Amino acid sequence: MQDKLKIDIVSDVVCPWCIIGYKRLESAIQSLGLEDKVEIEWQPFELNPDMPTHGENLRAHSERKYGTTPKGSVEARQNLANLAAEEGLVFNYFDDMRMVNTFELHVLLEYAAEQGMQHDLMMQFFADFFTLQKDMSERAVIADSLAAVGLDATEGLAQLDDAEAREQVVQHENHWKQMGISSVPTFVFNRRSALSGAQPKEVFEQVLSELMAEQS
Repeated sequence: MQDKLKIDIVSDVVCPWCIIGYKRLESAIQSLGLEDKVEIEWQPFELNPDMPTHGENLRAHSERKYGTTPKGSVEARQNLANLAAEEGLVFNYFDDMRMVNTFELHVLLEYAAEQGMQHDLMMQFFADFFTLQKDMSERAVIADSLAAVGLDATEGLAQLDDAEAREQVVQHENHWKQMGISSVPTFVFNRRSALSGAQPKEVFEQVLSELMAEQS
């Protein structure tokens, strides 16, 4: 019998559906009493790998990438904020909010994983971006994120200029692309089956129940 159900969550820090989907998964895990029977690891995916380091205004980004109108952008943000609130999250969208290049954030998440603090840092990054209105392209900002979860900010930031650390993220991103993952969030169970999108809690409950039955 396998000890724990391994769940890889392929995601990006600036993906609202990723944190909403995770919270629904978390609710399902808690309702089934599986907190000690699952192991979660976050895996890197960049929604906008070609984004300049300084980023782009979120509204302008939505218009350029998806053809969203200003009115549609407001409605979409409000809809996401409402869905987030249902999961106990606070999305504070604002006019000057920027979509940023997230590669360096993924480098830091790999570093945090080595320290056993990846999940804490991911939650901090989500809160910083969606709730606290922070500019995640600024290294001083992400240094504060590292420190907030008890990681060594100086050691962490040094990873951003480490060629091996950066290459490791590229390799991990390519691995999941080669596995056929092209959208996030994607939840991969025991590296054998996957579920895409921010599914309802009930769907996660069904999948988790079936997988746990198989394992036992």
